[in-house]
Amino acid sequence: MRGALHDVEQVLLRLGGCATWRQLRRHLPGRTIRAAARGGVVVRARRGRYQLRVVHDHRQLAHRTSGTLSHLSAAVAHGWAVKTEPDPPWVTYPRTRHLTPVDAAATHPSWRDLPLADRERGITAPVLTVIDCARVLPFDETLAIADSALRDGDVTRDELVTAASRVRGHGARQARTVAHAADARAANPMESVLRAIALEFPQLTLEPQYAVWDSGLWARVDLGDRSLRLALEAEGFEAHSTRKHLHRDARRYTELTVWQWAVLRFSWEDVMHDPDWVRWAIRSWLDARRGVAVPPPPTRRAT
Repeated sequence: MRGALHDVEQVLLRLGGCATWRQLRRHLPGRTIRAAARGGVVVRARRGRYQLRVVHDHRQLAHRTSGTLSHLSAAVAHGWAVKTEPDPPWVTYPRTRHLTPVDAAATHPSWRDLPLADRERGITAPVLTVIDCARVLPFDETLAIADSALRDGDVTRDELVTAASRVRGHGARQARTVAHAADARAANPMESVLRAIALEFPQLTLEPQYAVWDSGLWARVDLGDRSLRLALEAEGFEAHSTRKHLHRDARRYTELTVWQWAVLRFSWEDVMHDPDWVRWAIRSWLDARRGVAVPPPPTRRAT
């Protein structure tokens, strides 16, 4: 049973730290999921979602140390899918709060005065959470958080843009970039991270979940550029969970190629752990299109 419970943890990690019952059931028996919930390995969150136990533990630690859950830990507590799980927990304290060495080592602390409502709830509000993450986390991680917050309807793009415009000092530029780039159409953190990499190429104009309409062809791709007829596919954990899905996607890729669309397919391991290889693939496709010699691929990282 311990191995089965570990499987639940691994599936949740691959799905961004939270998932619905239906998403989990694509990979795990119902009895295993229920056992994980009973055993405290996962906890039920709002909207019928399941989260890793770490969310509950982080909130308890923040409460015990008289702090407020913030940044990446707040994002997970809000139920948003993230690229990486917070470890240690992110906690914000009043400017006058002094931590013991033990508590300081157990958290990723920051100090500032938060609104009373946030302190009473024990967690920073959704918009503030996204902006806080945008100021200190890598761009790809924050874009995944912002996309998820929009997808869940916890913030609006206008709220993010307005809040980011008021940021000054460290991280202000990235906060504004994230606010303008965030898109609720991104299906999951992997697609968000892939888009973050693709945004480094000004030649591309990619839309998430782009619908390809052509004479005799209809297909939806994870990221699509109509002018270049380029599709980027994030082959995530759920991409081919059944033979039906495999057959559907194989036919879709073939039809896209017949209609002169180029399809670059990327695995979860490459997008999440080997972004340099993903950059090489996109850059090389653009170079080859211009007749420029393609360099050899970088050494791929072990995953």
